[in-house]
Amino acid sequence: MSTVSTGHLLERLSAYAEAAMREGLGIEDPNADVRPATNPRFGDYQINGVLPYAKALKANPRQLAQQVVDALDTHGVCLAPEIAGPGFINLRLDPAWVAREVAERAFDPRLGIAPVADPQKIIVDFSSPNVAKRMHVGHLRSTAIGDAIVRTLKFLGHDVVGDNHVGDWGTQFGIILWGWKHHRDEAALERDAIGELERLYKLGQAMGKDDPAIAEAARLELAKLQAGDPENKALWERFVAISRAEAEDVYRRLEVEFDTWNGESHYNDALPGIVDDLVARGLAVETRGAIGIFFDEPGLPDTPYLIRKSDGAFLYATTDIATIHERVDELGAERIIYVVDVRQSDHFRQLFATCRKIGYDKVTFEHVGFGMMLGADGRPFKTRDGGTVLLESLLDEAEERILPMVQEKWPEASEEDQRAIAAKVGMGAVKYADLAQNLGTDYKFEWDKLLAADGNTGPYLQYTLVRTLSVFREYEARFGAPFDPKDATLALTTDEERDLAFELVRLGDVIERVGASLRPHFLCEYTYNLARRFNAFYANCPILKAEELLASRMTLTRATWQALEVALTCLNIPRVQRM
Repeated sequence: MSTVSTGHLLERLSAYAEAAMREGLGIEDPNADVRPATNPRFGDYQINGVLPYAKALKANPRQLAQQVVDALDTHGVCLAPEIAGPGFINLRLDPAWVAREVAERAFDPRLGIAPVADPQKIIVDFSSPNVAKRMHVGHLRSTAIGDAIVRTLKFLGHDVVGDNHVGDWGTQFGIILWGWKHHRDEAALERDAIGELERLYKLGQAMGKDDPAIAEAARLELAKLQAGDPENKALWERFVAISRAEAEDVYRRLEVEFDTWNGESHYNDALPGIVDDLVARGLAVETRGAIGIFFDEPGLPDTPYLIRKSDGAFLYATTDIATIHERVDELGAERIIYVVDVRQSDHFRQLFATCRKIGYDKVTFEHVGFGMMLGADGRPFKTRDGGTVLLESLLDEAEERILPMVQEKWPEASEEDQRAIAAKVGMGAVKYADLAQNLGTDYKFEWDKLLAADGNTGPYLQYTLVRTLSVFREYEARFGAPFDPKDATLALTTDEERDLAFELVRLGDVIERVGASLRPHFLCEYTYNLARRFNAFYANCPILKAEELLASRMTLTRATWQALEVALTCLNIPRVQRM
C-alpha cells in the first residue's frame, strides 16, 4: 500500500478502504468514496463505495460490505467498523488514537500536516485594481479571497505565484493625459495625487461626451502614448507610480502581498502577434471588421470572443490570452486561477475554451467567481450620498468602531497600542466577514454582526486565540517557566475534551478541501467550530487547577492554539496578543 500523508485523515482512511476493497472484492482500482459522516450517530466517516459495485459483481451489497469489513485494517485509527443500510460502512475514530495523534502534533507548527507529494506550479490572478482610481469595496472580495487561496495552496506545499494583474493600459489614459495637460491642479496634485487623477478622468470623460473635439483630442493623446511618445509615456509612468503607491498603502493595511505585479502593459507588445497567430491557425476570423473567435461548445455565449476591434484596438481578451502564453510557456503553470466576480463568468468560459483550442489542454483553468457585497438593505453597498465606498474608508470605520471597546478593555495601554489592536481587529473582522460567505452568492455587510465578539466572526476567533495565550501566560506566571509537554499524554475524560480533540485531527482534511475547491469559507466554518469547542472545553474543564490532568489539558490547549494559528494564517486574519 502506498504511503499516506501524515495529517490528511480522509486520505489515510480512503487508502485503508481501497486496500480492503482490493483484497475483499478483487477490484483492481476501487473508488472507496470515503466521506465525513453527515450525522454523528452514523460515526465519524462513511465508506460509501461498496454499493455501486453490487450490480457489476451480482452480489448482495451488505454481503460485499462484510467482505470489505473483514479485510479492513485501519491501523488503530478506527474502532470496529459497522455496516449500515444497503452496504454503507460506518467508521468511528478510536479516541485513544485521536489522543495520541493530538499529543504528538501539539508542538508541530504544521500539526503533522505534510505537504502534498506532487506539488503543482499554480498562478493565482487576484485583486487587479485599475490605475488612476482608488480601491473601493469591490476590490475587497477579490483581494481577501485570492490572498486566502494563495496562502492555503502555499501551506499545502504547491509552488504558487500570486499575481496582481493591474489595469494599467487602455482608453482611460488618453482622457487622463488630455485632462492633465489642460486642467490639472498642482496644489490638488500635491495634496492628493490619486484624487486629482480621478478628478481629471471624470472631467475629461464628461467634457468628451459633450464636445466631440475633446473626445478626439483624448484619442490622439492615447495614440501618441501607444506609439511611444516620450512625454506621454513619462506621464503614464508617473500615473502608474502614483496609483501603485496608493494601492500598496491599502495592501499594507490588509497585510496582503503579491509575488508579481504584471499589469496589462506588460503584455502590450505581444498582442499583434497573438492575433496574427490565431488568424493564421484558423482559430480567429474577421467579423464585421473585427477579429473574433466563435465556439460551437454548449454553454458558451453565441457572441464571438473579440480579440481586436474594427479600429485595430485590442481588448481584455487579447491581454488575457497573452498572460496565459507567458504563464504556461515561460513560468510552467499547471493550474491558473482567476479570482474575479461572477459577472465575468462568460468572459472566462470563452477564455478557457480559447485556451483549449490553442492547445493548452493539460493546464487546469479555474474561475473563482464571487457575488456582490450588499448593504444592510440588500442593495449594492454605497455611501450615504450614493457614492462608491472606498476600501480605506471601510477599514477606517472598522477601526473607529472597535477602538472604544479596546479603550474600555485596556485603558492603561498607550493610544498607539490601542489603535494598533483596533486596526487589526477591525481589519480582521471585515476580511473574515467576506471570507466566511459562500462565494457564489451576494451577502449583506452588517457592522453589528461582523464586529460581534461572539458568533461566526473574526473578533470571536481572535478572542479565542488570545484566550489560549492567556492560559500559557498564567501557567508561566504560576509555575515560573513556560509549559513543557515532555512526554505528556492526552486523556479525553469529558465530552468537551473529546469533541475538541476530534475536531483538531480534521484540520488537514479541511485545508486540503479548500485547496481543491478554492472555497475559503470551508476553513472559516471549521475554525469557528474549533473555537466553539475550545470555549466549551475552557468553560467546563478546569485547566490550571486540573492537578493530574494539568499536562493533558495544557497539551490540548497548545494544540488548539497551533490549529488556530495555521487556520488564521491561511485566511490571513491578524493574530493579536490581547483583546
